[in-house]
Amino acid sequence: MLDDSLSRPADEPLVPPKQMAAWRAFLTAHARITDRLARELRDREELPLTWYDVLVQLSAAPDHRLRMQELAARVVLSKSGLTRLIDRMEQAGYVDRFPCTDDRRGTFAQMTETGYATIKRTAPTHLAGIREHFADVIDDAEAEVVAAALTRVLAHLGDEPV
Repeated sequence: MLDDSLSRPADEPLVPPKQMAAWRAFLTAHARITDRLARELRDREELPLTWYDVLVQLSAAPDHRLRMQELAARVVLSKSGLTRLIDRMEQAGYVDRFPCTDDRRGTFAQMTETGYATIKRTAPTHLAGIREHFADVIDDAEAEVVAAALTRVLAHLGDEPV
């Protein structure tokens, strides 16, 4: 067991109680809301949330396409197994994959018309879930505080706000 008594008083926790409570609430809320949103998309739209995430990222990109490396950096839900996920989405007709002409090692993923129609059809379900399970539960002032705090955390990590 590590003895960190030289760096702080013995009765001082490593993480202050209010920050630890915020951390636990953040983790729990994120996990529960994400699970609920995933279940709603699956049950109502027959679309996995990870697929929706990929389609959102591609729909926001120029020409609805991104290099696989850039897509992996942008997806919010699961970076692991992205290649296999794109394989399945390509088989289902939601994306096409093609080589990058200036870098033979690079590959693009591009949303198809089917993928675009799917994101347009399913977005209302997802956005209604965000509203019901998050936006309607906090007021404007709380939303500003949460956004400001999490933007600072992202900046500390060297990430840009989403």
